[in-house]
Amino acid sequence: MLQLQIIRENKENIIVALKKRNIDAEPVLSAILDLDEKRRSIQTELDSTLAESNKLSKEIGMLFKSGKAQEANVLKEQTAGLKESAKQLGEDLNATAVALQEQLYQIPNIPHESVPAGNTDEDNEEIFRDGDIPALVDGALPHWELAKKYDIIDFELGVKVTGAGFPVYKGKGARLQRALISYFLDKNTAAGYTEVQPPHLVNEASGYGTGQLPDKEGQMYHVQEDDLYLIPTAEVPITNLHRNDIVAQEDFPIKYTGYTPCFRREAGSYGAHVRGLNRLHQFDKVELVRIEHPNTSYKALDEMVEHVKTILRELKLPYRILRLCGGDLGFTAALTFDFEVFSTAQDRWLEISSVSNFETFQANRLKLRFKDEAGKSQLAHTLNGSSLALPRVLAGILENYQTADGIEIPEVLVPYCGFNTIN
Repeated sequence: MLQLQIIRENKENIIVALKKRNIDAEPVLSAILDLDEKRRSIQTELDSTLAESNKLSKEIGMLFKSGKAQEANVLKEQTAGLKESAKQLGEDLNATAVALQEQLYQIPNIPHESVPAGNTDEDNEEIFRDGDIPALVDGALPHWELAKKYDIIDFELGVKVTGAGFPVYKGKGARLQRALISYFLDKNTAAGYTEVQPPHLVNEASGYGTGQLPDKEGQMYHVQEDDLYLIPTAEVPITNLHRNDIVAQEDFPIKYTGYTPCFRREAGSYGAHVRGLNRLHQFDKVELVRIEHPNTSYKALDEMVEHVKTILRELKLPYRILRLCGGDLGFTAALTFDFEVFSTAQDRWLEISSVSNFETFQANRLKLRFKDEAGKSQLAHTLNGSSLALPRVLAGILENYQTADGIEIPEVLVPYCGFNTIN
């Protein structure tokens, strides 16, 4: 959420910046400033009314002590009117504050200056590519056919138990999935991230804190009776560990990694591009979350990008990195780099990670602050990245490592899964 002071001081600059997202922000920013002015005006009137009421109350007490009951009763009538006015002003203030907050929730983050203009993912900027695309054997299969051939993932059984988008991993498929999770976590903890196991459901305040609500409410599974949400990513519970906190500067950087299942309704997703593991309603992911001093957050973002590169190089998967354009940038992000692995059998790129800096956008919602050298509270910067999302990594391994005799296992994973071939 953008800070009101920044909107007051930089309205025109924000309008220009949000054009990169193809948004005309002038109407809503004007509405925000009008509501802010109204809120401050009501607050001033309320403060004045309460001050006058308190002054009269003291005078009434003194008059009663002096035996001037008649004069005191006259003033009591005045204070009754002031109290009624104060009550109404308080209600108006609360209503205006709620309306202002709702408008603020509608404004996405300001894109970083390096974000390219553009409308869709076709306008994203490729900035890096690594790894050799393998030449597959004749008759190479996409991962959903390989999964069936070797009986390692059962999509139909998942439909029986739950519905489409909830696969059942079996045998070596389940062991490979577990191996990937352990490998990712080990890589992350070796890089200085503290492993946590957060809850898989969050309350509404947590959803608002990281920006999933109200923007992505339709994509989240809602347990209505308990008013809890199944997490779409570990970013939500992990970042909320520090909601309403004031962290010490010496604690920076704060680095977490965590494995969780993720749940997404993916409403409106259909077609060949969502087959198999390409898009699921439940999937596993290992996440990175960092809380940083504003002066070092972009250095931290670069470190996260390099860390994910290291993992993909060890897996020996061909990948590329995209800088997302304004039209494809997530609501809360200031800058995002997407990692995509090349699926040779499908002949297309599959997104496997997003690494983002949210600057103060989430921290303002979370009230996540630190004390600067002058002792003044400042908003921290938050970052997160997938390290990694398992379904498409697994799809890439199955397709790119297939041979005429079976599916080879990346060397780095063999100690974790205990076998080197699926056949």
